[in-house]
Amino acid sequence: MPRVFISDTLETGGLDLITQAGLELDNRPGLKGDELKQALQAADGMVVRSGTKVTAELLDQPGKLRAIVRAGVGVDNIDVAAATRKGIVVMNTPGGNTVSTAEQTVTLLMALARHTPAADATVRQGKWDRSKFIGTQLAGKTLGVVGLGRIGREVARRAAGLDMKVIGYDPFLAPDRAAQLGIEAAADLDSLLPRVDFLTVHTPLTAETTNLIGARELGMMKKGSRVINCARGGIINEEALAQALQSGHLAGAALDVFVQEPPPAEHPLVKLPNVVVTPHLGASTVEAQESVALEAAQLLVDFLTKGIIGFAVNMAPVDRTELHELRLYVDLAHRLGLLHAQMCQGTIQRAELTFRGEVARRSTKLITAAFAAGLLEFRLAQDVNIVNAELLARERGIEIVEQSNPKKGDFSTLIKAEVVTDKKTYTAAGTMFGNQFLRLVQLGPHHLEAYMDGILLIFTHRDVPGLIGFIGTIFGKHHINIAQMNVGRQVPGGDAMGVLNLDSMPGEEALKEVRQNPQISSLSVVKLPAAGAMPKWFG
Repeated sequence: MPRVFISDTLETGGLDLITQAGLELDNRPGLKGDELKQALQAADGMVVRSGTKVTAELLDQPGKLRAIVRAGVGVDNIDVAAATRKGIVVMNTPGGNTVSTAEQTVTLLMALARHTPAADATVRQGKWDRSKFIGTQLAGKTLGVVGLGRIGREVARRAAGLDMKVIGYDPFLAPDRAAQLGIEAAADLDSLLPRVDFLTVHTPLTAETTNLIGARELGMMKKGSRVINCARGGIINEEALAQALQSGHLAGAALDVFVQEPPPAEHPLVKLPNVVVTPHLGASTVEAQESVALEAAQLLVDFLTKGIIGFAVNMAPVDRTELHELRLYVDLAHRLGLLHAQMCQGTIQRAELTFRGEVARRSTKLITAAFAAGLLEFRLAQDVNIVNAELLARERGIEIVEQSNPKKGDFSTLIKAEVVTDKKTYTAAGTMFGNQFLRLVQLGPHHLEAYMDGILLIFTHRDVPGLIGFIGTIFGKHHINIAQMNVGRQVPGGDAMGVLNLDSMPGEEALKEVRQNPQISSLSVVKLPAAGAMPKWFG
């Protein structure tokens, strides 16, 4: 009988679900040191919250432990890399707090519109200043939702019930899928911001979304509009927000999260009278905690009794022999996904993979999942791997299909990926030379032979003399070394595609100088893993 160890307090509903499934329950929250290690080693599965730190040292000798479930979203308290190396699946529960966080967002939306906290405070002081708190009606107003994952979609649904018009922006949600949800899809932030009366953000906090809404973006919003953040501190630049509120450009803001929590007492946003603040209460409901407990228990029951894996944040266990044989194919597909993610413009709608030659005889499902992981992980903070990548793509309305042809073409193996966005179709293809070298052999209609590692400068241009020397001179001036160079063209003097492998990331000034050449029509910088570096979820 599989054994489940509960290392942090878990609601009764979750405990009951485990025992009802016929699993042995070891419910001893709060263990430390050797007792914790022994309990872990004796369990097949383990449920933790934020109290237990599952370190590499703790997992050095994991006994029979096969799965760890975090009853919550963040897995910062679990050494996921160490768990992966030991073949332990790590799962989390991203859906348990969805409704509660959406409700908190709507609560702040209404409190902001009607000045509820400030009005409450004055009544408690013995005042009755009705004229001071004239609010604004939500019905008929426009709500902009940035990030249309689970929580963003739930907020949009509730706003529609308040007779608000909802406009959303999410580069991974197809417009037709947004329309099905009653949301008008915006092509980008710049087209969304000037139209909204209220703005709420529901993206993860990543390098790409930090300061996503800064001074420029706030300045694009209508005078008198308002913003809400129940996602993560730092998505909206706090200094820029304070300035926009102090200047009177924005009428108000409501914040459940801050960059530093708790915020310092002198924080300007805490002091401003037109700001509603709460102490990160998004998931702080009895129902959310119970839901998370049930979800965590169900994940572990499904894994231990049926072998089903859901919401894994690392790689699922697979046959080691097969995994070794697929290593290069997985690496190639993953890099193609990363390449597309960084080059594509617009909302991704569909990806079609074509496997030709030897790769077509392999387990292409795993390879397709690796491509999907590369395509999504560049923009999503949620841990993306070959277990959950295709599911996450489907949730965002991205269709991923594959075709296989075992007949060899120009190469013994070829993986071609066509990605369709609402603006255009992007094509890239890669192959393998020998047992370790990956090469990019097609971009759009152009055939070439470029290295698929490190920093790539990809540019379309007219095939004219002196252009490569022009770029080399600029990069030399900025101390950027060109490691490799490859150019693909169809006819001399016509359109061409160039790929330069660089030893360091070029700065904006260098790129600006390169773009000034009239023969260059487009330019992208793509960052791929170092040669031989496998995805972190590969194990």
